[in-house]
Amino acid sequence: MAYKDATLDQVDSALQQAQISFLSYKNISGKKKAEFLRAMADEIEALGQELVSTAIRETNLPEARIVGERGRTTGHCRMFADLVEQGSWVDARIDTAIPDRAPLPKPDIRKMLTPLGPVVVFGAANFPLAYSTAGGDTASALAAGCSVIVKAHPAHPDTSELVAGAIKKAMDKTGMPNGVFQHLHGSGFDVGQALVKHPLTKAVGFTGSLAGGKALFDLACQRPQPIPVFAEMSCINPVILLPETLSQQAEKTAGALAASITLGVGQFCTNPGLIVAIQNEGLDRFVKSLSEAIKNALPGTMLHQGIADNYNKRLAHSLEQKGVTIEGQSASDSNASQGKPSVASTLASTFLKNPLLAEEVFGPFSLVIKCKDINELHTVVSHLNGQLTASIFGDEVEVAKHSSLINTLVEKAGRLIVNGVPTGVEVCPSMNHGGPYPATTDSRFTAVGIDAIRRFVRPVAFQSFPDSLLPEELKNNNPLAIWRLYNNEWGRK
Repeated sequence: MAYKDATLDQVDSALQQAQISFLSYKNISGKKKAEFLRAMADEIEALGQELVSTAIRETNLPEARIVGERGRTTGHCRMFADLVEQGSWVDARIDTAIPDRAPLPKPDIRKMLTPLGPVVVFGAANFPLAYSTAGGDTASALAAGCSVIVKAHPAHPDTSELVAGAIKKAMDKTGMPNGVFQHLHGSGFDVGQALVKHPLTKAVGFTGSLAGGKALFDLACQRPQPIPVFAEMSCINPVILLPETLSQQAEKTAGALAASITLGVGQFCTNPGLIVAIQNEGLDRFVKSLSEAIKNALPGTMLHQGIADNYNKRLAHSLEQKGVTIEGQSASDSNASQGKPSVASTLASTFLKNPLLAEEVFGPFSLVIKCKDINELHTVVSHLNGQLTASIFGDEVEVAKHSSLINTLVEKAGRLIVNGVPTGVEVCPSMNHGGPYPATTDSRFTAVGIDAIRRFVRPVAFQSFPDSLLPEELKNNNPLAIWRLYNNEWGRK
């Protein structure tokens, strides 16, 4: 079905309505917000096979992937529902007054997190459910008490429209303010730019390319009143293979990484795009085994033609660089809409001289960096930009020998993994899905897990307020476990 791009008047109307809705929605109890989020999950599930079939048709993703992603989406909604219903996430703090303190009296000061305002969310191409209309950005913003406007991704507009309808049903069933969630289409740049530039927009959530995320970030910074853009953009998720363990598990490690590289035709932000190891017999066996696995992998149809064209272009450009050797490519014929699994290698000295080799090739591709010793390996890691993940393969004893390497990886990535592949992001309170630029625009926050809510709130302190005028979370009789300061000693009520 064809959808018309929203007009500038429609964008303005949506933001005006979002602001009006926000002013009432932000004061709705955590219990009522939880009912809304759970109803969202229920209504998405009630779409049944229609949603699954539509998403398959628009994205070329297999049914198992769509079903799994739907479960992740509804799980995120219910996780945030539990969080806001319990309520302690607002981090309420109470410093009681000490009027007779010398040399100056101490006033009563109470602080908590409060929502920012209307949030614009851009649907992601590679996750039609979990990072789109009802994905983590939308769920966390609604949980925080913000109103949300979603710009549907043009690659899966029907899927987005179905989910938007489910959210609106949930709004009606739970009595949410009209306009707390809105849904717009825009195939070009005009709608997105207008949404970011609008003075009532208070924050932006985005998952996509570095060019797209950086453009939105720059646009937000140029506003008379700058706003935060929480963008997940570009990374290559380096995998470090320590030599002693690799010599013992070369084939096993190659199999695990081949499966990760080709998973979902490589269209994950956590795809292992760089493998770094020291030249020795173990690495030779690893490369041979990985190459064979990649040669036997079948090409898959990518999410849409634009992604396929970009992958094939960037892959060809990387492989034609001086000093790069093609180690293995899928032997099967592939058409222009498919991504051909590929693996290549180069020396560390070549990699360090050519910045292009450190850029993301979004698809089923990985580059093996061959280092002459541990010092050169450390130099390669130090040379890398910010990443969502960094993985290291080695037994406990060997990993412990390289504490300086671990310390460097901590500075480079938001999630560190030992003896595991980076693909697969568990939705749980301890997950961190973010990292230093250009992986994200702000490495202090995660897009997955309960802490994602903190992107869309800010702290407000209330000084010398009568108890009757305070938010419920800050009142003296609040039953939540709130951190309090009595006579300069912290304790829980």
